[in-house]
Amino acid sequence: MQNKKSAGKILLDWAAVIVLVLCVVIFTLIRGTAFFSTANLVNILRAMSIVTIFGLAATVSMAPDGFDMSACTLATFCAYVFASMNLWVGLPVWLTVIITMLFAMVMYVLTLFLILVCKIPDMLATCALQFVHQGLGLAYTGGSSVSAGLTTPAWIAALRGGNDAPAAGWTDGAINIGKAPWIYIIMILCVLFCYIFLERTKHGRYLYAMGGNKTAAKLSGIDVKKYRAIAGIVAAIFIAVGGILVCSRNSAAQINGSDSYLMTSLAAVFIGRSVGGREKVNAIGTTVGALLIATLENGLTMCGVVYYVLPAVKGAVLCLALAAAYATSKED
Repeated sequence: MQNKKSAGKILLDWAAVIVLVLCVVIFTLIRGTAFFSTANLVNILRAMSIVTIFGLAATVSMAPDGFDMSACTLATFCAYVFASMNLWVGLPVWLTVIITMLFAMVMYVLTLFLILVCKIPDMLATCALQFVHQGLGLAYTGGSSVSAGLTTPAWIAALRGGNDAPAAGWTDGAINIGKAPWIYIIMILCVLFCYIFLERTKHGRYLYAMGGNKTAAKLSGIDVKKYRAIAGIVAAIFIAVGGILVCSRNSAAQINGSDSYLMTSLAAVFIGRSVGGREKVNAIGTTVGALLIATLENGLTMCGVVYYVLPAVKGAVLCLALAAAYATSKED
């Protein structure tokens, strides 16, 4: 009986990896080399890269028992800033990236203020901030996307003395960030940073302790507010990186350009929570979750499944992942 329980526990712990392997095998049998080709594997990696980075932002914010629903709307705002600094102001790419990251961190201070000072529950505060980010972002751009060839908004024209000439073209560096191999390198660096931060530093251990029992963590001497703020700032960096990659990949900062990644990135985090029986969010698990979702979407599309069915498939996978994550958890 004990052996059966152990076997069942192992299957649940590695369900995401098993499903990933099965997907690769099944899609390869159905589509052959069309699926298991270098070009298609590159497409899968490209699709998972941005989901992984947004998933890492959610991973860090959820480690201390937080929950951020506004990450992707903030990423859209960050994309506006990145595009405007590059197209309207003409700053070099490295400086534009730094400004965008600083902007994300400053904006996240509002999130932390609502959560830590006003004591609003994370989900409620970040749901409200979704509308704040969307409104301020559109006000910043004049209600339109930011792209080469589009006229600049009124406030930029006013700064130029009434000149509303179209924005200049993208620099090669800004466009190449969202292309291979840079998008893969950036994803790998983000995963490594998140893994080291959460698993190999005292800050990560404190965050996990807060996620396990915030009261006990506080009584043990951990500055709960301080480390929740640290988690938020680190998450803001990932959010900025994700927004930059989406902007670069689309060659434009589109309206609601990053918003659609919210549920997919959360699904990747919850799928990854069950990997290896960790029963907590982690960087490697989130990466596996993002790879599983990207593989499923790619394979089903190649098999002729219509696009509007794909959300149902992702929802089903998320339900199974949650079942695997919580079915074996200890009851209080």
